[in-house]
Amino acid sequence: MDWLRHLYSATLYLLTPFYLAYLYWRGRRAPAYRDRIAERFGFYDTEVKENPIWIHAVSVGEAQAALPMIQKLKERFPSHPILMTTTTPTGSTRIKETLGDEVMHVYVPYDVPCAVGRFLEAMKPSIAIFMETEIWPNIIHRCKEMAIPVVLANARMSKRSAKGYAKLGHFMREVMSQIDLVAAQSQSDGARLIGLGARTDIMRVTGSVKFDMHLPASIKEQGEVLRRDWGVERSIWIAASTRQGEDEQILDAFAKICHDRPESLLVLVPRHPERFDSIAALCEKRGFNIQRRSKHRPCTNDIDIYIGDTMGDLTLMYAASDVAFVGGSLVQTGGQNPIEAAALGLPVIMGPSLYNFSEVTRMLRESEALEIVDDSEQLAETVLNYFNDSSLRTQRGENAYAVVQRNRGAMERLLTLIEDLNIKH
Repeated sequence: MDWLRHLYSATLYLLTPFYLAYLYWRGRRAPAYRDRIAERFGFYDTEVKENPIWIHAVSVGEAQAALPMIQKLKERFPSHPILMTTTTPTGSTRIKETLGDEVMHVYVPYDVPCAVGRFLEAMKPSIAIFMETEIWPNIIHRCKEMAIPVVLANARMSKRSAKGYAKLGHFMREVMSQIDLVAAQSQSDGARLIGLGARTDIMRVTGSVKFDMHLPASIKEQGEVLRRDWGVERSIWIAASTRQGEDEQILDAFAKICHDRPESLLVLVPRHPERFDSIAALCEKRGFNIQRRSKHRPCTNDIDIYIGDTMGDLTLMYAASDVAFVGGSLVQTGGQNPIEAAALGLPVIMGPSLYNFSEVTRMLRESEALEIVDDSEQLAETVLNYFNDSSLRTQRGENAYAVVQRNRGAMERLLTLIEDLNIKH
């Protein structure tokens, strides 16, 4: 089936000008997309340390999930440096802010043979660990040729994604057969990956490592400090990681909430930094008084909406809130990760689009920790129910926290499996 891979590679080469155009287009609002473009083609000015453990996390969510694993890998393999790659600038920023010089960081190369070859020859990783659903045929093939073990860690595969990959037929089965270990989040994820060609002998179900997230010991105290700035007596809900097309619905819901609870505060945290300015303008156009976190000014009682327009502060803002709506779910983008809100004991609300976290949201729903709403009207009603019933709010929050505690341990299972592989020295 080499001809299929060659056809795939030829298609990517033809698309290269469009990749560059995309980076410059995204760079209009997020200038970081125009930085370090050479890295995406396998050219680096980074000092390379020998035989690193390579971990790839596409963006912020995957990078956040990888952080505890990185610390554990450093403890278990002290002779191996850590190489982190990301695809997005926000993922890169999160790694740099959190780990600094503790790890090497570059952008992952585009999956064209020349870029992949330069990357692997320069870095010579001892193992390649891809977080979640990162499947790159040329990278996996070249790793196989160089005897670099390939791990698909915390792997998930939604029905929707599986249907798309299945269209690649024999090519996809060949790619999946070259992976050395798949650590799936759930039985259903594992079954779909096997259906795409992953070998049954290398398939393990470990659970989601996102349940093993590490919360700072002082996060509750820090949340209380921030809460005092927002107003201890106010009813506060957070709409986190919102996506394009969702904010209007959230503001519609907030207008209804303000009618019943005029003292309430909405903490609005868009998913992508390039939307911060447009969201602020949208809120003001709707007649709301706003304060932006980046301005470092007090959130006085006349402020209606506090916009979380800084990176790395979402956990803190969850800790200062009463109720959490997790975004990407009122639009058809599959939902964002609700585990962080649950780990802080907040009742969670999401829209109907949940395919990115179908197993996690199933567990939260079955434990009466997650409410699903279809539109702004139901969102307003649910938030008001929690504001008006502190006992219900507390119980649902405790349920959410209990789900997280019951499902810890995936990280340890994953690390044990990695240790069993023949990591090159």
